[in-house]
Amino acid sequence: MAYKNVVIVGASGSVGKIILQGLITAGGYNITVISRQDSPATFPPNVAVHKSDFTASDLQSAFKGQDAVISALGAAGFGEQKKLVDAAINAGVKRFLPSEFSSSSQDAAVLQLLPLFGQKSELIEYLKTKQSATFSWTGIATSLLFDWGLRTGFLEYDIANKTATIWDGGNKTFTMTNEKDLGKAVAAVLQRPEETANRYLFVSSVETTQNEILAALENATGAKWTVNNTTTEEQIHAAVQKLGAGDFSGAYALVRATAYGCTPGLKSNYVTDEVLSNKLLGLELASVAETVNLVTQLDE
Repeated sequence: MAYKNVVIVGASGSVGKIILQGLITAGGYNITVISRQDSPATFPPNVAVHKSDFTASDLQSAFKGQDAVISALGAAGFGEQKKLVDAAINAGVKRFLPSEFSSSSQDAAVLQLLPLFGQKSELIEYLKTKQSATFSWTGIATSLLFDWGLRTGFLEYDIANKTATIWDGGNKTFTMTNEKDLGKAVAAVLQRPEETANRYLFVSSVETTQNEILAALENATGAKWTVNNTTTEEQIHAAVQKLGAGDFSGAYALVRATAYGCTPGLKSNYVTDEVLSNKLLGLELASVAETVNLVTQLDE
């Protein structure tokens, strides 16, 4: 039976907003968001808001009567997720979706690049010890977010200035996921609880290369772009230096490295390196040009 009563923790963050909108678009869910007591975030009128102090007892009270809890907490909140899991179990919640929704925490090469993701990996192991006849979990790996990353400049394609940073020649193949498909994937997990129970799922919207994205952007904008060439080694070295100096922006380059990078053993093409769950979740691979055209039209 599909899960209808759903709680989202971290719904005001970049990923949380996407998941919230995806569930609203899908329809049929009773959605509650957990918001910190001092948070100024606002939510759509059809979404219930529970202001929490994030104590175990308050979370358990908020989770009472809910079918599923979705954690969309960012890096600062990874360590709080065990508390969410315990509160969910004590409240009788049936399904927990941890804050994956990025590059796979089950990939040793990703953990080597991003030790912070070790907290995600540990949580999956914790969830495995807690699964039972009444409690299950689902992890969803999306790799990087494609349309979101183009719009925000996170993927280092600067649409306004028509410049791109290309790693290692730009011909390495990887997968990424669009916002709409992330929302659809989460909704599909809630709609198919039996098939998705206690599984780590890989999803994708595009299988592409940096050069293919660049060509699509040049075609969409009708202009030749300026390319800044770099290497995995240069990017990782600079990122580590930044982090060592207390500049957290270094972590962004390491996240990009989980897709663009040539780190040995990195499984960044989910189409060939993993078992894709697109069919199970009702997702289809999209064309790079179609996504690029939509993003550049919005950017005008």
